[in-house]
Amino acid sequence: MSAPPRKVLGRLSLPERTFVADALRTETVGGVLLLIAAVAALIWANVPALHSSYESVSHYHLGPAALGLDLSVEHWAADGLLAIFFFVAGIELKRELVAGDLKDPKAAALPVVAALCGMAVPALVYALTNLTGGGSLAGWAVPTATDIAFALAVLAVIGTWLPSALRAFLLTLAVVDDLFAILIIAVFFTADIDFAALGGAAAGLAVFWFLLRKGVRGWYVYVPLALVIWALMYNSGVHATIAGVAMGLMLRCSTREGEKHSPGEHIEHLVRPLSAGLAVPLFALFSAGVSVSGGALGDVFRQPETLGVVLGLVVGKALGIFGGTWLTARFTRASLSDDLAWADVFAVATLAGIGFTVSLLIGELAFDGDATLTDEVKAAVLLGSLIAATLATVLLKLRNAEYRRLYETEERDEDHSGIPDVYEEDDPAYHLRMAAIYERKAAEHRRIAELKTAERLAEVAGGAGEEDDRRA
Repeated sequence: MSAPPRKVLGRLSLPERTFVADALRTETVGGVLLLIAAVAALIWANVPALHSSYESVSHYHLGPAALGLDLSVEHWAADGLLAIFFFVAGIELKRELVAGDLKDPKAAALPVVAALCGMAVPALVYALTNLTGGGSLAGWAVPTATDIAFALAVLAVIGTWLPSALRAFLLTLAVVDDLFAILIIAVFFTADIDFAALGGAAAGLAVFWFLLRKGVRGWYVYVPLALVIWALMYNSGVHATIAGVAMGLMLRCSTREGEKHSPGEHIEHLVRPLSAGLAVPLFALFSAGVSVSGGALGDVFRQPETLGVVLGLVVGKALGIFGGTWLTARFTRASLSDDLAWADVFAVATLAGIGFTVSLLIGELAFDGDATLTDEVKAAVLLGSLIAATLATVLLKLRNAEYRRLYETEERDEDHSGIPDVYEEDDPAYHLRMAAIYERKAAEHRRIAELKTAERLAEVAGGAGEEDDRRA
């Protein structure tokens, strides 16, 4: 007897659904703050009376020069605060590898292939645009990243009832996307390497790993050590955010006997609000402040570098992720979940074209030394993300009624057990509880029916008596 075909984007397991819901809740709040920070940056940088103060604050230097850390505020936000963001990304990736969707090779194939195609196709679109237009290929990696916080903020703003399976797919996709973005930054945007500093950072990471394995606890041990590792990594020439990823990957994300949550999950729960609520919004505040005049936005569509970024985010991301998902399903003989349509996958793929945070970072690295082109590429990232968000909003709204039906089905808990009914359908105890509930309801309806019948008979009897009186 042949096995039933595997379903793509089917219902999540209950533990995975709970974890995804908690993670997305924090990311959504962070995404809203990210939107606010981006709007504040644009206002601050474009209001004539405020523009000079934005430039002054962004380029204000502070930090110990003797340690090679006399950096501008903008630089601190990009290299320092984003290390926290990448630390959380490292923990997310580790958890997915040991306890999430990436643990099972068959289940991992879908998000991995979708993420790879969702990075390769935008890079190809950018390259073709610049080869035909005579532009620079240096920015090929700019449109390859997806910003999960910004995407979830869009979902929160438009009020869509996107099913948890699609939300989890978007989250896992972004985690894999972040991994490859980290590799791109480490491989392609590392110039001169100071091997002494790099060796020191490696030694620090080894100490970090050793202390974790020995079960040493206390933030006062790990935070100073993390700062030393970050500073050494920065001075090595390798992008400092790599230190955050490396430390995140070292945390244990599997539970042991007697543990409700693994150390990685516990630390992620503590650090994620700092990342989503402070680090990423501050980075946006000092990176998104670019000119948005009519002429500047028009130039986005006239320069091959900026046009390549917009087309990569809007067209490349959607085609790459949708194509990768369809091909995976096709060649693994899997079928799409009965509750979803391929139009839903395309809508989520379009939403993944929002490439705000990491795209801005890569844009700064790709065109370092050319301030004008850097700002133009940032404007292209903002515009491309806005177009992708608008298209995704339209596509998702078309199916919102169906999403709401699926959401209500997932959330229904008629037996008041605290667990949605769809996860208890194979449990005999659930059906006994439901039988008892319906029996109580049936008994109540029988009592009401008897009461109403008695009242009606009394009215009839009373009416007959009155008629006899009138005849007499």
